[in-house]
Amino acid sequence: MNWLKTMCVDLHTHSVYSDGTATPLQLIRMAAASGLTGFALTDHDTVEGVAEAMRLGTEHGVDVLSGLELSARHGEGCIHILGYGVDLANPQLCAALARLQQGRAERNVQILDKLVKLGIAITMEETERLSACGQTGRPHIARLLLAKGYVQSLNHAFTLYLGRNKAAWCGRFAYSAAETIAIIHEAGGVAVLAHPGIIDPELKAQPQLVRELAERHLDGMEIHYPGHNYNMIQLFSGLAKQHGLIATGGSDYHGDSRIKGLAGRATGFFPPDSIMEQLRDRLRAPRTSTLNASDHADHTCC
Repeated sequence: MNWLKTMCVDLHTHSVYSDGTATPLQLIRMAAASGLTGFALTDHDTVEGVAEAMRLGTEHGVDVLSGLELSARHGEGCIHILGYGVDLANPQLCAALARLQQGRAERNVQILDKLVKLGIAITMEETERLSACGQTGRPHIARLLLAKGYVQSLNHAFTLYLGRNKAAWCGRFAYSAAETIAIIHEAGGVAVLAHPGIIDPELKAQPQLVRELAERHLDGMEIHYPGHNYNMIQLFSGLAKQHGLIATGGSDYHGDSRIKGLAGRATGFFPPDSIMEQLRDRLRAPRTSTLNASDHADHTCC
């Protein structure tokens, strides 16, 4: 194996503070063992574990950038936007995260109520014990459905009960994509579209979507992603160049709830470490966000 390929980063990971199963310490140890030169913890709608990850990164020789992943509404769909280099204490960011977390809590109550009506007994106390710290969400409910024998796999839990428009589906509060980009910029961060290949596997929606998000001052796209094939990478690289976007990458590692591992030697997935310098260059540049009236229209999301 070419040793240069080991010089890579993983800028999309999740911990026990959202829907992952690894602690920040476990993630940083894995990152060091994988030879990663850069790392970001990007939990959903929270930065609770980021300061810990940054401190541990310093101790283990891993360059850790602050991060998070936000669900956002755009048009009729839901997308995910990664934020890098954010100020963890920024008041506007903290207020926005509190509202998003409230929306998640409200949805949990609604989901459990629907499950009870379907004859499935899962309590809020059980889900909160399973999540232990951070946020409780659909993945924790899915694990309980599996443990209690109601489904055959975590994926089955979503296809039968928890996925969009399924038996126990409930929407939740989310900001628009334009608002989300503005929130990240207000906190001093860089906004990146996560895993664009998931949005439309036929690749028909992405050109217009990326153009619209670029008009709203998106900074980058997650091009290096385990689920992206050659055609996706070629398309997204062209779109990034066309709109002046940074090309980032990460594994979207969630721990033992999914098969994937961190980037690096163990998985053969190598987002280049040059991404870190590109992100820091963008962080040093001025960033703006302009909101239109339509960008505030609908706050219901996946």
